Amino acid sequence: MVVNDERVVLGLLRERELGGEAGLRVEEAMRPGPSTFRPFVSIAEMAHFMTEHNLESSPITTSDGRLVGLLRREDAERVSHQLHGQSEGSDA
Repeated sequence: MVVNDERVVLGLLRERELGGEAGLRVEEAMRPGPSTFRPFVSIAEMAHFMTEHNLESSPITTSDGRLVGLLRREDAERVSHQLHGQSEGSDA
């Protein structure tokens, strides 16, 4: 994740970009303007979206683009399954 001094997300560097030309500057190699998500999106929605789009991780930002954190798909799926199991158990 490439951020500026105010933690605003500028771009994304994944394995493909890091394996490119060695002499490139970060701003030349990064993918600008990556999709980000807000903290209020449900964990189940995040897990579904990330699985559907084969995303290993997704940046979580404020409405002005400041990085809050990075959610890993395996964590989103695990927590979503745990929460889903708890809600089924509470119906009994």
